[in-house]
Amino acid sequence: MGTLGPNTLAIGPVRVSPGVLLAPMEDVSDLPFRIVCRELGAGLVYTEFVSAEGLVRRGTGGSPRLRRKLAFLEPERPIGIQLYGASGLSMEQAARQATSLEPDLIDINCGCWVGKVALQGAGAGLLQDLDQLREVVTGVVRGTDLPVTVKTRLGWDSQSIRIVEVARLLEDLGVHALTVHCRTRAQGNKGPVDYSWIPRIKEAVAMPVVVNGGIAGPEDVARAFVHTGCDGVMIARAAVQHPWIFREARQHLETGAWTPPEPRERAALCLRHLQLAVEHRGERQALISLRRHYAGYFRGLPGAARLRAELCQFRQVRPLEERLHELGAILRDGHA
Repeated sequence: MGTLGPNTLAIGPVRVSPGVLLAPMEDVSDLPFRIVCRELGAGLVYTEFVSAEGLVRRGTGGSPRLRRKLAFLEPERPIGIQLYGASGLSMEQAARQATSLEPDLIDINCGCWVGKVALQGAGAGLLQDLDQLREVVTGVVRGTDLPVTVKTRLGWDSQSIRIVEVARLLEDLGVHALTVHCRTRAQGNKGPVDYSWIPRIKEAVAMPVVVNGGIAGPEDVARAFVHTGCDGVMIARAAVQHPWIFREARQHLETGAWTPPEPRERAALCLRHLQLAVEHRGERQALISLRRHYAGYFRGLPGAARLRAELCQFRQVRPLEERLHELGAILRDGHA
């Protein structure tokens, strides 16, 4: 089952509206940032990827880092826990443990291109061994009663694109939806995306197909829906660079136009993110995690690079909060 209505996505019993998703991103899509994106209109969010081997070895109450990755709140729903691994048995056991936390779905990472994952047979490495891919997916489907989704790439490289065959295999195994990053593993996150494969995949399977890769603004979201016939669009780095993309995409899909954030909104949302991060990660980790987001919050403003450098120097939360309040007042009054 796929699209129910204009930009509403169905993944088994899970309803996603709009069908514009926040991608799982390691060290980025943590709980505070997911809440920010949900509040701005993301229809579905995912945890950072979780190692099946680590989860099986340590359990859901394992290391603080693992507990943090698995933690989520009701306002984030619908939410998926993403798992990665190369062993069908470990992925099955990990799926059982992840299911006990009661997310809305389980996602399998078959697209991570970095060497420490892909060269160990997990992530995009599974695209080189479809028998192993079958074993991994079968294990997850066997280990959960939740909808199972897969995020993958077109292929390992341009000479080994088998995405249509992969899509058919996944649907036959019981996968409920497929997200395709329209680059190969060899490309990483660079080079042109090839959306021409999406209509071919759509012809081959009945499950929903979500487009990922190269989505930089609300027009890209709309074009992806129109030109590929996809059921959903997943946004990754553009959400870090401009989290308002979810609000703008919803507006553009509904009206054909959108309203960019006012300057004062930028400081206010950064402060909101900081306070969520302090609450859920503690002061030290909050200050560290926010550093990768300052550029996105203040992009396009005069002196943005200088401001980012200044904010990265703060070592205590209270002075940073005071500075963000000050920035909000300055931007509200229209001063440089």
